[in-house]
Amino acid sequence: MNIALLSSEGFLFVLRWFHVFFGIIWIGHLYYFNFVQGKFFAETDASTKSNAIQKLVPEALWWFRWGAMFTIITGLLLITGRAHQGFDFASPWGILISTGMVLGTLMFLNVWLIIWPNQKVVIASATQAAKGGSPLPEAAACAAKAGLASRHNTLFSIPMLFFMTSANHLTNLSIAPDANFGVLIAVLAVIIGALQFNAMKGKLGPMTSVKGVIHMGFVLTLVLYAAIEILV
Repeated sequence: MNIALLSSEGFLFVLRWFHVFFGIIWIGHLYYFNFVQGKFFAETDASTKSNAIQKLVPEALWWFRWGAMFTIITGLLLITGRAHQGFDFASPWGILISTGMVLGTLMFLNVWLIIWPNQKVVIASATQAAKGGSPLPEAAACAAKAGLASRHNTLFSIPMLFFMTSANHLTNLSIAPDANFGVLIAVLAVIIGALQFNAMKGKLGPMTSVKGVIHMGFVLTLVLYAAIEILV
């Protein structure tokens, strides 16, 4: 008896299944932080906010950052498995999945290198103040840095999900014989790189509101997709 899941294709399916599972945990918590928690913290009283930062936020951040970690791990395993089967990044599938991978990787790095380190300071500050001490003076700046990176991750998540799913389901993307992949890579790098730089050093701009970041996410998706259609 042949068991489908015990085949190489079945193994890749299981990896893809876990990739989606961990991705839901990660992005679900990202949207919770940006769409629900932020508004609640802005409207609640100081005592409730402090209690939530000490008890709720660390728990949510645990699922958030480890969801991101295992999403990346399973994604890398999927790409490695796909590489053994042979594929061309200069194909429609390759272009779309690569764009999604770049966005997802930046989001992962933002989680572990910006959001989590800064949120640890915010949590420590709230805990210290609740015990009768003084809040950490750098806590406000750290909260702003974490919030900026989190908003950009929300921005990136919309085109990331678009390109990840379109790689296998938008199968009618065509590539012209004279397609210039170098120009395409440069254009995408400039757009995404500028936004990532803003995530580290810039300002929220139109992403201050939930509505704004959602609108910007769809605009970014359209711009990146248009660049691919025009340049290849």
